[in-house]
Amino acid sequence: MSDRPEPHPVPPSLRMAASLVVLRERASGMEVLLLRRAVRATDFSSNAYVFPGGVVDADDRLGHVACDGLDDATASRRLQLPGGGLDYYVAAMRECFEETGVLFADDASGAPVDERRLSAMRGEREALHDGRVDIASLCRSFDVRLAPQRLHYLSHWVTPLGLPKRFDTRFFLAMLPEGQQVEVDQNETAAHRWMRPQYALAHADQLRLLPPTRKLLQWLDAMGTADRAMAAAGALDVVPRIQPRLANGKRGRWPVAPGEPAWGELTLIDPHEQGTGSYEITPGQVVTLMPGVLRLAAPNPGMMTGPGTNTYLLGGGPDNTWAVIDPGPDDPAHIDAILRAAPGDIRQIFVTHTHRDHSPGARLLKEKTGATTFGMRARHDEGQDTAFVPDVTLTDGDAVTLPDGRLLRAIHTPGHASNHLCYGLDMAKMVFTGDHVMQGSTVVINPPDGHMATYLASLEKLAAFAPEWLAPGHGFVMDQPAQRIARLIAHRLARESRTLDALEQLGPATIDVLIPVVYADVPASRHAVARRSLHAHLEKLAEDGLACLSADGHWQRTGAAPEK
Repeated sequence: MSDRPEPHPVPPSLRMAASLVVLRERASGMEVLLLRRAVRATDFSSNAYVFPGGVVDADDRLGHVACDGLDDATASRRLQLPGGGLDYYVAAMRECFEETGVLFADDASGAPVDERRLSAMRGEREALHDGRVDIASLCRSFDVRLAPQRLHYLSHWVTPLGLPKRFDTRFFLAMLPEGQQVEVDQNETAAHRWMRPQYALAHADQLRLLPPTRKLLQWLDAMGTADRAMAAAGALDVVPRIQPRLANGKRGRWPVAPGEPAWGELTLIDPHEQGTGSYEITPGQVVTLMPGVLRLAAPNPGMMTGPGTNTYLLGGGPDNTWAVIDPGPDDPAHIDAILRAAPGDIRQIFVTHTHRDHSPGARLLKEKTGATTFGMRARHDEGQDTAFVPDVTLTDGDAVTLPDGRLLRAIHTPGHASNHLCYGLDMAKMVFTGDHVMQGSTVVINPPDGHMATYLASLEKLAAFAPEWLAPGHGFVMDQPAQRIARLIAHRLARESRTLDALEQLGPATIDVLIPVVYADVPASRHAVARRSLHAHLEKLAEDGLACLSADGHWQRTGAAPEK
């Protein structure tokens, strides 16, 4: 037997493909056409709802001669290709016609194709699908001209590595031609439905929406109307190439797209895209984020805690000794899980802040390990673990040598809590952010211990450290810290602006009256929590001289309006 290592399998070649997102406007709003793929054991998109589309065939180049209003040079520039761009437009129109009977074409005079001729052409769809006739010949036989100028180039997606069939797909957007109806082919397509984007997204799991479908539906939902969507697509200058990554979870192996919660973490733990990461955080499951950095979540998922409070273990080195960041709630089962996860003895325990989902576990973990505790004591009673008294009280900038020799730097980041600390692992360019920056949501600022102006200043302070990774107290590791922090600051300032606008609109008003206006974009079920942050915004405005509180609990606008 040879001692040589097994060669890595050669990734399958990409197949060029095109897909067409077809819209129509109804009195009830914009609808999009989705097709349910037939069930096939070897097809990753089996039984999924998708947009019409398929592989670009060699014969699609013959269709150039049947096109009006767009030539290959212009199409190629739009798709950022050296040539052959019109092939994708032709393929999108051909596949849409094969699967749905919808034809983007006119007769020789430029008028819409009449129903009699369209019906006759639909009778040739099987021959077109089987390759017995090409699209150019079909158009010539019925004296029609394809209309690629009606299609707007919208998006570009590439199938993740690790799948047996991979496609490089260009997505286009178009309005349903007037007077045409959908007649699915019953070959690759089991059924079709016109859906509001919002409805489809609300039933994404049942519809088995793949990442490109889901992302484009989100975009359409944000557009609101078909006219706005068409105008926005027509104005796109550059369309980025998007390649999801495979990851594991309850649905099995599944693509994760940029912008989804697990994306940043997958780029860290699975840089070669082997599909070894997960798109879910499971309590008690140990994840290796990088050498000497592990994570497991506590079994306390909820609206405020997401998938659970993250506990991090840092260590290794010659003595295989470890430190813990945020041992979590007072839960003996979680403490036992930490002890099982630690590859060696635990010598240090760091606490980011004393909210009850982060620090109470320190007491029991210290009892079981004798580890030294680090952090700050609570400065207020409400919602705080006042029993936590660290062995070592840290201040801003303190650097502690970890058991494995690395340095962990304390960064005082008050705002969410006055005693909040982030911890920077200098060598790894990673900051453990506790609740200062959370993945997937903004944090609650709850006066008096929480303070909005201080929180914003602490965000700026964290950005100045220029970390490469943010490891939050809840959720996945995040990439692009500078952009994320900038978005958080912009979000808070936008909410402040809405608060000022509400005060202008409503006049003197209580927080209960202001909440549904300022947080109109937030479900009413979360308004009780949002009320705390609104209080913090109002206090900041009062400090800035822009609002004041009357003795009877009404807030009102004061001072000059800030420049926007």
